[in-house]
Amino acid sequence: MLDLFSNQIPQENNLLPSGGTVNYYGTIMPLAEANHYLEVLLNTIEWKNDEAVIFGKRIITKRKVAWYGEQPFKYTYSSTTKQALPWTAELLKLKAVIEQQTGETFNSCLLNLYHEGSEGMAWHSDGEKDLKKNGAIASVSFGAERRFLFKNRETKQLVTMVLQHGSLLIMKDETQANWLHRLPPVKGIKSPRVNLTFRTIVVK
Repeated sequence: MLDLFSNQIPQENNLLPSGGTVNYYGTIMPLAEANHYLEVLLNTIEWKNDEAVIFGKRIITKRKVAWYGEQPFKYTYSSTTKQALPWTAELLKLKAVIEQQTGETFNSCLLNLYHEGSEGMAWHSDGEKDLKKNGAIASVSFGAERRFLFKNRETKQLVTMVLQHGSLLIMKDETQANWLHRLPPVKGIKSPRVNLTFRTIVVK
């Protein structure tokens, strides 16, 4: 298992040993700005409890989600479909910052709100047919620092890191095809975390 807990990792370094590309930029804004975005996102985003269909049964999660985009894109995952809401001013500002940092472009954003450490995300990949194949996904984190793990589908090798308040992670190339990722639950964290994943929906 490869541990990557330092925020001194150069962003051009690929954190995966093979089969994809993951770049961690660390914090990309001052603490006061990150605090501002966390407060605004907690209070202005149209959060709703997420739904998933597992073995034919509809599950409602404690974790909340929201889906935004430049068009009312439909996005289907976990056997449920969401329609994108119009961008907010803050989301457009963050999108511009991330696009400038990475050289990538995005047309949509899936947001997750974890109220405390007991809420997490199971192993999965973001390879839905609505998304650009092998396209970049930019993950921006605000709030509580949380561990984030990758697992190779074949070798089961693990790569783990801590995502900081105000940080940026990029997943691209064959990452979704070859690696799963998860946010494990953790005891003792009582503060919220907001995660934004900027994506590209293929317009048909």
